[in-house]
Amino acid sequence: MQTPKRHRIQFPQASAGSLAQDEAYFYLVSPDKEKKKIRFHDYDQIYNMPGLYEQIFYDRLKCSSPTKVAQILKSALNQTDENFSELRVLDLGAGNGLMGDAFKQFGVSRLIGVDIIPEAKTATERDRPHLYDAYYISDFCNLTDDEREEYLSWSLNCLTVVAALGFGDIPTKAFIEAFNMIQSPGWVGFNIKETFLNESDDAGFSRMIRELIFSNYMDIYHLERYRHRLSIEGEPLYYYAIGARKKADIPESMITKFA
Repeated sequence: MQTPKRHRIQFPQASAGSLAQDEAYFYLVSPDKEKKKIRFHDYDQIYNMPGLYEQIFYDRLKCSSPTKVAQILKSALNQTDENFSELRVLDLGAGNGLMGDAFKQFGVSRLIGVDIIPEAKTATERDRPHLYDAYYISDFCNLTDDEREEYLSWSLNCLTVVAALGFGDIPTKAFIEAFNMIQSPGWVGFNIKETFLNESDDAGFSRMIRELIFSNYMDIYHLERYRHRLSIEGEPLYYYAIGARKKADIPESMITKFA
C-alpha cells in the first residue's frame, strides 16, 4: 500500500459526547478550509478517500481490533491440533481489507472478502491489491442461489467479523447466514461491544449473541475484554473478542426469534 496523503480532520467539541457510538462524526477540512461533516459509519464516503479510514480509526483513535481478533483466533486454534495456515476464511464486512492484512501476518489457506458496499471493494483493490483470493459485493440478507453456491464452492471453514456487529452494519440474519456457510466443525472469530453481553441490552442482536455464546452451536475457546479504540473524547471503548469453534448450523428459528 502506497503512503496516501494526510487529510485534515477535526472532531466535534466535547458536547458531542452524548452521541451514540454509531452517531459519531468528524469534519473533513478542505484546503480552502471548508468543512464537510461525515459520520463514522458513512463508509462509502470514507473509503473513497485513500488513507482516510486508517487516519481516523487507527492513527487518531488507536483501533486494535483486526490484530486482536486474529490473535484470539490463533489462540483458539493453538488449543487444538489444527493449523491456522489451513483456514479458509470468509471475512464478512471486510471493508478496505484491514482484517485481511492482520490474517496475512499468520498466513491462511484462502481469504475471501465480502462487503455490501462497492466502495469497500474498490478501496481494497486500490490500497491492498491481491490481498484476497476473491472479494464479493453481496447482501447476506438476500443471497441468490447462485451467490450461495459460489461461497460454498470455497469450502470455507472460518468466519471473521470485525467491528461490524450490532450497529445495523451486519444484521442478525446476515450474520447467521454467514455462520451457516462455514463447515462444521469450523472456526469463528468476531468482536462485539461489551454492553452487548449485558442482559439489560434487549436488542435482538444482543440477545442473539448471548444465546449463541451459551448454545450448542459453538464452543468458546477464547473470550477477552480489550480496548477496541478511543472515543472522539479520548475515552476507551471496550469490546469483547471471541474465538470459537463452530459445532452446528444455527436454525432458521433463531432468525425469526431475534429479527
